Amino acid sequence: MYKVVIIGPESTGKSSLARSLAAHFNTGWVEEYAREYLLTNGKEYTYEDLYTIAIGQLALESKATADLTDKPLVFIDTDLHVIRVWSEFVFNRCDNRILQHIARRQYNLYLLCDTDLPWEADALREYPDLETRRRLFHYYHDTLVQQSVPFEIIHGTESARVQQAIESVKRYCPHV
Repeated sequence: MYKVVIIGPESTGKSSLARSLAAHFNTGWVEEYAREYLLTNGKEYTYEDLYTIAIGQLALESKATADLTDKPLVFIDTDLHVIRVWSEFVFNRCDNRILQHIARRQYNLYLLCDTDLPWEADALREYPDLETRRRLFHYYHDTLVQQSVPFEIIHGTESARVQQAIESVKRYCPHV
């Protein structure tokens, strides 16, 4: 099964893109566990909460891949790289257990969403200013450059992003 991860700063269309790609390729997608966790437990989180969120994200991913064994492809709305970036950005450190999970995970493609969409506020988002969002984008970009899985930067309007992403998936995930 090909696993395509969609990452990037807040309000860059990750969930919308995952949903659109899953519909286009007639498959499933893994939602971001952090949203569920924060809506249930409150917006204030601690360094220790991030490991709990990481384990929840992995559980959602495992369930989805088990449920989709007849599908050649799954889309994942964020992975542990997002939790690592967030942890280092907010707390200046990351739990070694999260780093160990990152090292063991295998994916086929990352789609990095750029910050060129307008900011959409919601109760869980923390950084509406473009400067911080751009800084986070570069943090994600640096993370992806340092690992061996191919990645593509996705930008433009929502429809342009979907088209770019479809082309990237076809390029990096043959036979889907």
